[in-house]
Amino acid sequence: MVSLYEKYFMKQKMMRTVLIALLPILLFSIYLFGWRVLALTVFNIIIACLVEFLSESKIYNRKKISEAAIISSVLYTMTLPVSIPFWMSAVGIAFAIFFGKAVFGGFGKNVFNPALVGRVFVYVNFPQPLTINWNEAVVGGIGSLNKWVNPLIDQVTTATPMLAFRNAGEMTNYLDLFLGRIPGAIGETSKLLILLGAAYLIYKKVASWEIMLSSALGLTVMTLIFNFMKIESIPNPIFQILSGGFLLGAVFMATDPISAPKTKPAKFIYGFIIGIVCVIIRGFALFSEGMMFAVLIGNIFAPIMDYVVRKRNKAKKNKLAKETN
Repeated sequence: MVSLYEKYFMKQKMMRTVLIALLPILLFSIYLFGWRVLALTVFNIIIACLVEFLSESKIYNRKKISEAAIISSVLYTMTLPVSIPFWMSAVGIAFAIFFGKAVFGGFGKNVFNPALVGRVFVYVNFPQPLTINWNEAVVGGIGSLNKWVNPLIDQVTTATPMLAFRNAGEMTNYLDLFLGRIPGAIGETSKLLILLGAAYLIYKKVASWEIMLSSALGLTVMTLIFNFMKIESIPNPIFQILSGGFLLGAVFMATDPISAPKTKPAKFIYGFIIGIVCVIIRGFALFSEGMMFAVLIGNIFAPIMDYVVRKRNKAKKNKLAKETN
C-alpha cells in the first residue's frame, strides 16, 4: 500500500543526505534565535511544496513534489534573518520555486540555485527587514529554547561582522566567528557546524569538494591581491572565509548538483570564479554580502564551462584515435 507521503513526494536519497547535514545547523539556530526559526522553516516548506505541486500538476501534468523543494526551503530559510515577516518570506520562497525552478522545466532543469533566487528577490525588494540581525551571543543554559524569538532582536539592529568592518573597520574575534557568537542570518553563524556538514557531504559523495576548495582558494587569492595593494575595504582571507554566508554558500549552495558544473576541471574554475566575485562584491559593491550574487553569477557560466571542457576532451580523444590509427 502506497503511503500518503509516497503518493505526493519523490524519494531522493541525495536530498535526504543534505537534510541530515543541515539538521545540526537548524537545531543550533533554534537554540540561538528561538522557536520562530522552526516555525519559519516549516512554513517555508509548506509554501514551497504547495507552489511546486501546483506548478508540476498544472503546467507539466506531473503529480509529485521533489524532495529538493524541501531542501531549497530549508536553505532559503538559513539565509534569512529570524525576524523577517512570514508573508515576506512566503513571497520569496514562492518566487524561488516558480521562477527559479518551475519555469525552467521543474526538478533537474533549473539553471540557478532556487534558494538563492528567492533570497536575492527578497533582498532587492525588501532591503530594510533583511538588515535586522540578532544582537548578542546566547551562551550556556538553554539559550533561547524557552523563547519564541530572542527578545534582543526586537530591541536593536546590529551590524554583521562584514558590515562592522566595512563601516568602522572593526574586526570580530575569530573564535566568535567560528562558533557562531555573532549577528547574522539564521544558518550562517556557526562555521564549525557548516564545516562538519561539509565533511559529511564529502564523505557521502553528495557534494563536490572541488567546488568547496576552489571557492576558498579563489577568495583567498583575490583577497591577498587586494591586501597587497593595500585596499582598506578588503579584510584578510581568514576573516573573509569566516564572515557572512561564504561557507554556507560554498558548502550547500555552490555545490547544488543541478546548477553546478558536472566535469571536474569546470568545477575548479567555477568555484574559483565564485570566490573571486564574492571578494569583489564585498569590497566594492553596495552589498556587504556578496556570496549569494557570486554563486548565481557562477551558475550562469556553469553550462558553458562544461561545454568547453567536454569539447576539449572530445577533441583530445579524436586526436589520440587518429595518432593510434
